[in-house]
Amino acid sequence: MYEVKPATSWTTDFDHADPAYNANAHEIWDELRETCPVAHTDRYGGAWLPVRHEDVSAIARDTDHFSSEGAVLSNKPPRDEWISNAPIGGAPPITSDPPFHADARRLLLPAFSPQVINEWEPEIRRLCNELIDNMGESLTVDAAVQYAQNIPVYVIARMLGLPVEDSDYFRDTVHLVLEGIGAPFGERQQSFEQLDAYLSKHVQDHIENPKDDLIGFLLNARIYDQPLSPAHVVGTIILLMVAGIDTTWSAIGSSIWHLAQYPSDLARMVNEPELLPTAIEELLRAYAPVTMARIVSKDATIGGCPVKRGDSVLLPFPAANRDPEVFDRADEVVIDREENRHVAFGLGIHRCLGSNLARLELRVAVEVFIARFPKFDLANADAVTWSLGQVRGPRKLPVRIVQRS
Repeated sequence: MYEVKPATSWTTDFDHADPAYNANAHEIWDELRETCPVAHTDRYGGAWLPVRHEDVSAIARDTDHFSSEGAVLSNKPPRDEWISNAPIGGAPPITSDPPFHADARRLLLPAFSPQVINEWEPEIRRLCNELIDNMGESLTVDAAVQYAQNIPVYVIARMLGLPVEDSDYFRDTVHLVLEGIGAPFGERQQSFEQLDAYLSKHVQDHIENPKDDLIGFLLNARIYDQPLSPAHVVGTIILLMVAGIDTTWSAIGSSIWHLAQYPSDLARMVNEPELLPTAIEELLRAYAPVTMARIVSKDATIGGCPVKRGDSVLLPFPAANRDPEVFDRADEVVIDREENRHVAFGLGIHRCLGSNLARLELRVAVEVFIARFPKFDLANADAVTWSLGQVRGPRKLPVRIVQRS
């Protein structure tokens, strides 16, 4: 069992695997923005953390100097042992660079169109109500463990055609990829090999028994007039599992966490249902869950700081969303905010392909929760725990039910 040494300084020794990082992220970003807007650490082979919207935006759009191959910042082999797989990467298209990226992304667009995604709303709504029914009459529920964490796991499993009963394994996969970043490379690599074997088995089953689901879609897709390679298929499945599960349950949990503490916002959303789409966008801005990462492919500068080829860079879109140079009352949740060009789903060529699905799940999950529980608050603020790594959201969220409908 590995142990993460606590960060000694957020400016010169930050570590997104330190539990204190996500638990205090907003305060850390605020302080860095004022004192050191491009932080650095020697961990992970050397990495940088810009927190201003301007810098995050510039890096996200600069594919010449920053490669997406390293989308997750974790322990990896020494640089002289690193074997690059650019421009494809291990989980295309999120790990892909131009020109391959555009073609890998284009082939997925039909599967995530608004028309296709909207057909899932009745099933998502049914699931949300079923999860609440299963909570019984308890006065205290864990809105993360009993609710938020179950919704995207079920949806992604159903979309991919993977067994829903393997949900615990999918959660373990998410933890491995996004939270086990401080583990030694060899330990993570062994788990990735097991995951590859699991998914390869299901891909083979789909080949032998064709199905009308996302794995079937990938097996029928073509790129450059050729079928996708087995590595491409498995890598994209991993992307859809990881990007589609933790990100969305974190957004759902953070939204409920906010409403549990701000009864006036909760009351308005209950009494003014027409406000819900606008409120959802503001909750996405204020509690955006996703930070991406890049590898410096050519020497460059970030906010005036020189960065070297081989360095890593975190892209905290949540920090950019709270930049007071871009957003009025940036540190407040204004649920009727009219102008809201947030970057919760990223910027540039890698803007989230699954944003339609994420918005649908978040909207329905919040809508059902507040309809069934019009009044609730935090049962114990100190019992709330937060994730580790590049996706921020509550892992334990005990709330007290004050009123049921």
